[in-house]
Amino acid sequence: MTRCDVLIVGAGAAGLFCAGVAAQRGLHVVLLDHFPKVAEKIRISGGGRSNFTNKDIDPRSPHTHFLGENPAFARSALSRYTAQDFMALVKKHSIGFHEKHKGQLFCDRSAQDLIDMLLRECDAGAMGGSVTRWQPCELKQLQFSDSTHGGYEAQTSQGAVSAQAVVVATGGLSIPKIGATDLGYRLAKQFGIRVVDTRPALVPLTFSADEWQPFVPMAGLSLPVSISTGHAKKATRFDEDLLFTHRGLSGPAVLQISSYWQAKSEIRLNLLPDLDVAQTLVSAKQSSKKNLANTLSAWLPARMADFWTARQPQWQRSLPDTPDKALSQLADSLQNWSLTPSGTEGYAKAEVTAGGVDTRDLSQQTMESKQPGLYFIGEVVDITGWLGGYNFQWAWASAHACAQALAARLKPL
Repeated sequence: MTRCDVLIVGAGAAGLFCAGVAAQRGLHVVLLDHFPKVAEKIRISGGGRSNFTNKDIDPRSPHTHFLGENPAFARSALSRYTAQDFMALVKKHSIGFHEKHKGQLFCDRSAQDLIDMLLRECDAGAMGGSVTRWQPCELKQLQFSDSTHGGYEAQTSQGAVSAQAVVVATGGLSIPKIGATDLGYRLAKQFGIRVVDTRPALVPLTFSADEWQPFVPMAGLSLPVSISTGHAKKATRFDEDLLFTHRGLSGPAVLQISSYWQAKSEIRLNLLPDLDVAQTLVSAKQSSKKNLANTLSAWLPARMADFWTARQPQWQRSLPDTPDKALSQLADSLQNWSLTPSGTEGYAKAEVTAGGVDTRDLSQQTMESKQPGLYFIGEVVDITGWLGGYNFQWAWASAHACAQALAARLKPL
C-alpha cells in the first residue's frame, strides 16, 4: 500500500495547483486522474491560449462575478490568493501573457505553457514534499478509517493508497469527451455532504427547430448586443458579442446570460444598444433615398439588415417612403427582441457546471467539509464564475486555501 499525506482526486487546474502548493510546504501528495491527458480543460480553454484569470476581480464582492447558493463563500479564498498573486507566478515562470478584453488574461503562446508551469510547481517540492502523479488511474473506492489517527484508504486501478486527507478536485459535468464525470458529487453524497442541483452554465442556448428555422440564414453572424433575463427590477444584463448558430444563439453574450437564465423564461436582446434607432431613421429620411436594408447596413451586418427588413413588407421600401410608425416598429423589433429558448446545448458544450457541493457543508477558510479530512475545491463546489477567467481564479484560490490548511494541519510523513 502507498502511504501519503494527501490524496488529490482530479489533475485539472485546482488539483494540480493544490498538489504543487502542498508539496512545497513539505507534504507528500498522490495526485490521480482517470483521464490519460493532464489538465485537458486548461489546454482547450481560451481558444488554446487559456484565459487563466481576470485582473478585475474584486475579492471583496464575489457576488458581482460569481453565482451559487452563497457566492459570498468565495470571499475568503479569493481575498487570500488574488489574480495578482497568480499573475506573479506566471511571470516568475517567464510566461508571456496579455489582456484581451475586460480584464481577461491569456497566454501569449499556448495554454500548454500554463500546464507545464503547474507540473513544474508540482516538481518543486520543499522540505521533503513531493507529488506522485498516477494517470490514468481510476478511483474505485474511498473509505474513512475512524481509528485513533483517522485517515482514508482508497482503492485505485494502480493499487491501494492510505492518506491522512483527501482533496476532491474532480471538476463538474462539463465536456464529458475530455473526462468529466459525476465522481465528485458521488463522493460528497457518500459522506453525507449535500449537493446543490447541477446544470450546464456558460453554454449556448437553443430553440425548437420550427421556431428557429427562419433565423438559420443568419448562422455565423456576430455583433455586439445588450442581453438580459429575469424580472425587470432584478434583471441580469451583459453587453457582449452575440453569435447566431444553426440551432440558436451563442457567443460571449449568450454564454454569460445562460448562467442566469431559467428554463421557460425569456431573454431580451437589443441588437443596436448604442443607437436610438427610431430617431436616427426618422432623421435620415430628410436626406437619404436608400432603402431600409441599405440604411441599416451602416450599423448591422449587411446579411442581417437584408434578413431583418425582409420580415415585413412595410420595411422593404425606400427610407423616404416608409412611415414613421413603421420605422418605430422596426426599431422596436431590433432593440426589444424577446424570445424564449427551449433549452441549452447541454454539458457537451457547457464551459462549466453550475451547482455542486453545497458550501454550507464546507469551511470557507480551509475548504474542508463536515467530514473530517475531506476537502472539495474548484468547479465541483457550488461556486460558478462569469466567462473571462473567473472560474480559473476560483480554482487557484480555493486550491491555495486548501493546500495552506493541509500544511498547517498535517505533519509531513
